[in-house]
Amino acid sequence: MPYRALQRLAQRLALALGLALAIPSTFGEVTSESQLKAAYLVNFLKYVEWPASRSTINICLFGRDSLGPYLAGYEGRQISGRELRIRKVSSPEQLADCQELFIPETEEARIGAVLRWVDRQAILTVSDLETFTRDGGAIALIRNDGRLQFDINHDAINRAGLKASSQMLRLARQVVGGNR
Repeated sequence: MPYRALQRLAQRLALALGLALAIPSTFGEVTSESQLKAAYLVNFLKYVEWPASRSTINICLFGRDSLGPYLAGYEGRQISGRELRIRKVSSPEQLADCQELFIPETEEARIGAVLRWVDRQAILTVSDLETFTRDGGAIALIRNDGRLQFDINHDAINRAGLKASSQMLRLARQVVGGNR
């Protein structure tokens, strides 16, 4: 196997292992889809660069919150030297210090409005709505063949002034609007 292929395989395994290790579970407990989504949200923070650095990094949850209990175990952890905070938001005024915004598929009717609120702001938008990247969001968590995967809208990430790592782009199921 050529060196580049081995290097790519090692990078993919490292990211997959990082995602797996980030899931807080106890022995014998089945990992739920919500736990996996929470782990993805936390790990995305490790593979995206923001233009300005702060002492905290905030995951904001919009609307009807289903991931809050699963993210609570991550609260206070260090992500790239910054303390992780989780909070709920319901209006544009509350988004000022969000680095990542999760919009659940249950808020499908309001996704267009929320994406307009964050347009051109340094906020990584994530949803579990399958059409999210086509609708202008940055990352869509997708159920595919019994697995949770993700699609990336590279243009949306660029519009937000963010930079996704090449490793993350390669692991995506699909990248629209840019190269892997």
